[in-house]
Amino acid sequence: MKSKKEKILIIGAGLCGSLLALRLGQRGFQVTLVEKRADLRKIEQDAGRSINLAFSDRGMKAMKMVGLENEVEKLCLPMIGRMIHDKKSNKFMSLYSGKENKYINSISRPGLNMLLLDSAEKLPNVSLIFNQSCESLDFENTTAVFKEYQTNEYSTYKADLIFGTDGAGSIVRNNMFDDKSIRLSFSIDWLSHSYKELTIPASKNGKFQDDPKALHIWPRGENMLISLPNLDGSFTVTLFLAHQTGKDNFEKLNTAEKVNEYFEREFPDAKALMPNLAKEFFENPTAYLGTVKCYPWNVMGKTLILGDAAHAIVPFYGQGMNASFEDVVVLDKFIEKHEGDWKTTFSEFEKERKIDADAIAELAIDNFHEMKEHVANPLFQEKRKLEVALEDNFPKKYNSKYSLVTFNADIPYSKAMKIGRAQDKAILNLLEDGKLKDTMSLEEKLTLVLNETKGYYTE
Repeated sequence: MKSKKEKILIIGAGLCGSLLALRLGQRGFQVTLVEKRADLRKIEQDAGRSINLAFSDRGMKAMKMVGLENEVEKLCLPMIGRMIHDKKSNKFMSLYSGKENKYINSISRPGLNMLLLDSAEKLPNVSLIFNQSCESLDFENTTAVFKEYQTNEYSTYKADLIFGTDGAGSIVRNNMFDDKSIRLSFSIDWLSHSYKELTIPASKNGKFQDDPKALHIWPRGENMLISLPNLDGSFTVTLFLAHQTGKDNFEKLNTAEKVNEYFEREFPDAKALMPNLAKEFFENPTAYLGTVKCYPWNVMGKTLILGDAAHAIVPFYGQGMNASFEDVVVLDKFIEKHEGDWKTTFSEFEKERKIDADAIAELAIDNFHEMKEHVANPLFQEKRKLEVALEDNFPKKYNSKYSLVTFNADIPYSKAMKIGRAQDKAILNLLEDGKLKDTMSLEEKLTLVLNETKGYYTE
């Protein structure tokens, strides 16, 4: 890649910012990456902060772009399906796909972030700066003022281009909103539920206490528990619970006795594996869930927000990180296409990406209701079995909504949503109406489904 002269300032060294710094560094730009927090490679991680994420094909496409696919695989634990747990401690596996190579991965958030930071730092044209919070921006002059945490001293950074990858609470986005000339539309749609992270530790001999090849779900109608495996044999457990409403909520679970009673009643098999439940419950933070939408994402072709700063979503499709990584892939495509023309690059990027960001935000909300309510429903289970069989036997003709989103990185989220919703509606209606008979061949069932979704799905 040939060298470029532009100086680039990236604000926020999380997953998206670190990947962006690495990719722009590989393209020869002079990159300065500034993060308000301490260098996570040098400090212990905060308890209760998400330590593992669902990593799938869109994320891997980004890793291949920067040449890190082999290193990333070492951080991954494959999960082939959802393990559904009922109140009587019975469980069954619902596969993500009929294909062996179709799985998602549990991956360490800090481990992945460290890998990206290490890789970016190896480049001579990339500088990493920590413990400096962005206080204000001058978009016309592409400058940003930062405050150093320990000394309280202020520094001003000048760049040719500024990228805001500073998360859902983005200072860059907030400065855009405050500048009325930009006319930024902005909304946060809060979910009525919050979440808290807990732990199923490894056994005394360091082994997993449950199946590590699954994403475990305890669906309970309005609320749910999920868990993902970690490389050390533990599981990160996340309770998604109404904050104030309903029979059970975070405000009501205010004593150890109430917490233990609730888990014994709703998640007895999980509770049996959580010796530190009450202690963790009150020590770890309760975090909110919301969807961030805004537009435009760029200012004068000089500043651009991406990742959670532009489109934070709830975590129920496991696509938050993958979508942010895909932002960098799509941006890279337009950098290549319009080399040096940043106004066109930013404009085309946000025009294409906004549609897909809105789509995955909607799908994540859909999956929230699916996971907590529908996965244990017999009709839904029948639909999933049929979809897995169709994918297994007719991979070129049928992909479920989940597969389109998760395992087809070249299909935009917006198209996956359109096709997937049509298929879901068709199959559920056909099952409910008794039109998918047991006497029919799988191919006959496929024909029925495809006829119901003409115009949505093409081979």
